Amino acid sequence: MISSSPLIDWLLESLELEANLFHVGRYCGGWHASTYGSARSSFHLVVQGNCWLHINGQNQAQQLNAGDAVFLLRDQNYRLSSAEEADTAQRLPRGEMTELDSDAEDGVGLVCGFFYFKSGLSSLIIEGLPDWIILRAGDPSLSAARVLFELILEECRQASPSTALLERLSHLMFLYVLRQQVMENHNLGGLVALARHPVFAMLLDQLIECPERPWSLENMAACTGLSRSAFFIKFNELVGQSPGQVLLALRIRHACQLLKNNNTVETVCAAVGYQSISAFSRAFAKLVGMQPGAYRKNHEGR
Repeated sequence: MISSSPLIDWLLESLELEANLFHVGRYCGGWHASTYGSARSSFHLVVQGNCWLHINGQNQAQQLNAGDAVFLLRDQNYRLSSAEEADTAQRLPRGEMTELDSDAEDGVGLVCGFFYFKSGLSSLIIEGLPDWIILRAGDPSLSAARVLFELILEECRQASPSTALLERLSHLMFLYVLRQQVMENHNLGGLVALARHPVFAMLLDQLIECPERPWSLENMAACTGLSRSAFFIKFNELVGQSPGQVLLALRIRHACQLLKNNNTVETVCAAVGYQSISAFSRAFAKLVGMQPGAYRKNHEGR
């Protein structure tokens, strides 16, 4: 990837996510649909016709036309609907989706799915992004994403669209949209803000390169030239997380890479700065959801 700095490229390449479809079809007549309350990030690609996006707290609805897409990175209180007025949209019944029809002149065709971001580093990266991102069909800065959207449209025209292919194309399209956000939106927080900061970027680089060092709050503050208290306050302002949480995420991400390469748990433990295998195992299991030995075994031979 090409963006504004090697650090930001590293963050984007470290993002681990999966895309899973739950709807491919058409809504007709008066309808509304929403995934609010599912505790998941979702995406909706408009492959035919148009509809309206209503987001709680926003005064105006956003019209989504064929070729547009919306990526909702939080469990956002929203609804898609055939109606422009929010009150009307709320009263309309939840739509029943039918099969896509390339010859249809009414209704809207949608490809809808969920994103799953792995806990740890990926979650920290996503937390600094907007609650939602809209891709517009005519946006010239997203030409690569447009190519992927055309492939999605072409697949939807098939008699039996491939779910696996649509998921992979949606995944790739989101990465292009995300890269454009990182390049152009200078109000982003989280690890992206840290990577952009002239002083804190040097610290982030050191944390990535040398996770085995005994990083204390004092050591991290010294890398920035700030006092311990000033460093802690500024770090939290930029990232929205404590230095310890970021260090943990970086260490566990590195540990996962080493375990995937069949290194022993003992070797990995030392390589990411832990003096005790039991302490490392607890930290790893808390973030990944399984013991490091089991994680290593799951990835043997891959």
